[in-house]
Amino acid sequence: MMASSNDTLARLAAVIEARRAGDPDQSYVARLFRKGNDAIMKKIGEEATEVVMACKDGAPEKIVGEVADLWFHCMLALSAYGLKPADVLAELERREGLSGLEEFASRKAQLRDKEGT
Repeated sequence: MMASSNDTLARLAAVIEARRAGDPDQSYVARLFRKGNDAIMKKIGEEATEVVMACKDGAPEKIVGEVADLWFHCMLALSAYGLKPADVLAELERREGLSGLEEFASRKAQLRDKEGT
């Protein structure tokens, strides 16, 4: 039986947390955290570009690999800001059933409300 996506993401998040303060010579995660949040954000930008290029190439296995890299680095960013994959999943669940246009309009309205106060 396959584990749910939430289980997989939660396990990966736990590994990231365990390695954050590790030896940067032994752990890629520790090395990025040692370099700081800007290094993590830079990697997210690089990986996002690689996703775009893989999609342009149209090779499914390459797309999956690059998206996995992007998700991993986004999980580092979540960790850096005290967030968990469950927070993102909850937001996706909240949006489920909404059209993208409805959701976008809702965010614009919330932004206008914040700026008006």
